[in-house]
Amino acid sequence: MKLQNKTAFITGATKGLGRAIALAFAKEGAHIAGTGRNEEELASLKTEVEGLGVRCATVRADLSKSGEVHRVWDVLVGELGDIHILLNNAGIGSSSNPRPVECYNDAFWEMLLYVNLTVPYLLCKKALPGMMERRHGRIIQISSISGKVGAFHGAAYSASKHGLLGLSRSLAVEVAAKGITVNAICPGPVKTLINDRRVAYDAQRLGKDLKEVERTSTPLGRRLVVAEVAPLAVYLASEDSAAMTGQALNIDGGILMTG
Repeated sequence: MKLQNKTAFITGATKGLGRAIALAFAKEGAHIAGTGRNEEELASLKTEVEGLGVRCATVRADLSKSGEVHRVWDVLVGELGDIHILLNNAGIGSSSNPRPVECYNDAFWEMLLYVNLTVPYLLCKKALPGMMERRHGRIIQISSISGKVGAFHGAAYSASKHGLLGLSRSLAVEVAAKGITVNAICPGPVKTLINDRRVAYDAQRLGKDLKEVERTSTPLGRRLVVAEVAPLAVYLASEDSAAMTGQALNIDGGILMTG
């Protein structure tokens, strides 16, 4: 097992990509500290993870609220101890309130950047002291291909994901000599409830059929599924990726075909 006796802290662990990664980590022997917004989904995750023979601690949290980061960190670390892997996954998607910049609500802009960029920054600050003391750690950011290109009617989302890559690369430079790697995953369209809403929005905006929008979303002719992204997170969390840091890895069905 690649993650035996490690503990992974995962935000947004109950749905979609976050849940898939949590289960993939658990199958490799990692204990899971997970956040989510729904008690039933958290209980379901805990049952499934513990069924794989590892420990799981969960806490219900709304990370858009000030002070929640500190509370959930204290609760989960108090239960599971040292955090070896931090995976910042929770975020507000591009399907939330899509509109041109001139029509943005300032409060929405600020909330989205707080959840998508400030929360990962705060959690990195929480995780780093222990990782530096142990001279080992893995930080993985879930960004997006929208962190490398613009997102139509999604300026706040794209700005937050660009910022997350800047944070990751700067942090990677700072901690590389201390045994800590920092990398980002940049998925293309992944078949989740959040992305379903984006596909529906684009279909309406373009006057196209849903299936046509999905078929043309990537050169592969389809959206990705979470099971195709989770193994990349396992790789970045493991010793196999010890020489890789400061990278923003595309897994996008061929949309960008660039570094």
